Amino acid sequence: MARAVRKKKRVKRRPLLRRALKLAMRGVLLVVILIVGWIALYGVIAPPVTPYMISENRRLGNVTQVWRPMEEISPHLARAVVAAEDANFCLHWGFDMEAIRLAIAAGAARGGSTISQQTVKNAFLWQGRSWLRKAMEAAMTPVMEALWSKTRVLEVYLNIVEFGEGIFGAEAAAQHYFGISAADLNPAQAARLAAVLPNPQDRSAASPTTATLRRARSIAEGAATIGADGRDACFAR
Repeated sequence: MARAVRKKKRVKRRPLLRRALKLAMRGVLLVVILIVGWIALYGVIAPPVTPYMISENRRLGNVTQVWRPMEEISPHLARAVVAAEDANFCLHWGFDMEAIRLAIAAGAARGGSTISQQTVKNAFLWQGRSWLRKAMEAAMTPVMEALWSKTRVLEVYLNIVEFGEGIFGAEAAAQHYFGISAADLNPAQAARLAAVLPNPQDRSAASPTTATLRRARSIAEGAATIGADGRDACFAR
């Protein structure tokens, strides 16, 4: 009798476990569908806000950002930012394996994140170095690369990246630092803006240090180089 009762309990537990597993799998599938849909949506509409903008707006009381399509952003800035942050942007599928190897070899002295990875982090995720965020970034980056053109990736990045405390995007930065539109940035101004990345709260485009000016000159040279050797082909116009 006791054996029959135990057997009956085991039989009852198995369907419950199967149902729980099915519900969990459906939940995971739903989350994946929502994330892919979110990424696809941002491929055609301007992200209205980002998690980091919300956080900074709460901290500072206000942030500035003005969306501009790629056609209204100076090509000098596009090349300067690529030269500064991800010179092989047009050549990889979201991850620059050589940069990652160099970053591992150098420890914390340098970063290995591409513009694509930074776009995913800035547009969809939160700041910080948690393993969960990095795992989500690694999973979402190839999806974004598959759904968006390289021009779109760079367009979104240039519109949401922080160029100073509370200053987001190329248009807000150009107006704030130089009193002009993003379309009118010259090579020197573009290089100065790119020079504050990826630490805009530690570097200033308005009052650049000698080190920042030196970095800007190096970036200007790099921008000219990628323009000459064709590494801007995926976004040049």
